[in-house]
Amino acid sequence: MRVALYLIITLSSLLNANISLPSSFKADFNQTITNQKKKKIEYHGNLTFSKPNSLKWIYLKPTKKDVCTDDNNLIVVDHDLEQVSKYTLDDKFNLPAIISSALKEKKGLYLAKYNEKSYKIELDIKNRLKKVLYYDDLDNFVEIEFINIIYSNKIVKNKNLECKIPKFYDLLQ
Repeated sequence: MRVALYLIITLSSLLNANISLPSSFKADFNQTITNQKKKKIEYHGNLTFSKPNSLKWIYLKPTKKDVCTDDNNLIVVDHDLEQVSKYTLDDKFNLPAIISSALKEKKGLYLAKYNEKSYKIELDIKNRLKKVLYYDDLDNFVEIEFINIIYSNKIVKNKNLECKIPKFYDLLQ
């Protein structure tokens, strides 16, 4: 009886286990955005994440673009258009908050709810992020797949997460 009770408690805790993020990680990514008419656009690049909530996305294909964000600001450096856009964030994409709200659905799959949005999260066999799926504010289906992900216990320095802005680019605020 005790063994059965122990197994039930253990399995229950595993099924409701939260996903944990390391202090930082780096990965390549494939991002597919599908609109309501089923038209797709695919982006490829790499990203760096560091706690508490800093992300630097470097888009390489089909356009060259850097996107840097922290808790308050978003900067987009569009190298093809030679322009920079700066935004103050009201509705933040808070990866740690999304991840911490995730509840396990089945092996390797989690469902998170954050700011009235639902996110499906898939982990690889080493319990690292593999995919994040959600609908954006324009009802586009977004799938982000992480490849070659490397977790680290070290915080990335802020200067390594900042977008470099060429002096001759136009600035939009």
